[in-house]
Amino acid sequence: MFFFFVGGLEQQAGRVIAERAGRCIRCGSAADLVESEKVLKLFFVPVWRWRSGGQGFYCRDCGLLWPHALEDSGEKRRMIEGVLKCGNCERVVEPEFKFCPFCGSDL
Repeated sequence: MFFFFVGGLEQQAGRVIAERAGRCIRCGSAADLVESEKVLKLFFVPVWRWRSGGQGFYCRDCGLLWPHALEDSGEKRRMIEGVLKCGNCERVVEPEFKFCPFCGSDL
């Protein structure tokens, strides 16, 4: 007999706690504060969900889910997963830039 099994564990955004509570660290658009949950999938179908115990931000535009702790750090210059954000206008810029191309402030 031959068995074929496709399954996996994924972290997803759960219940929305507050809408537009922060800004996305990737695209700069508004992000919602959500409870994160883990989902067990079998053959790409969600079978079981449970809370992972943490809160995070979820961007509706780009689909990024990141922990709440990253938003609380008060650093102006952030380099997260190769993404650099301007401290003045909060827009994503290329890592090799020294000045923001959108507002002109020093990075």
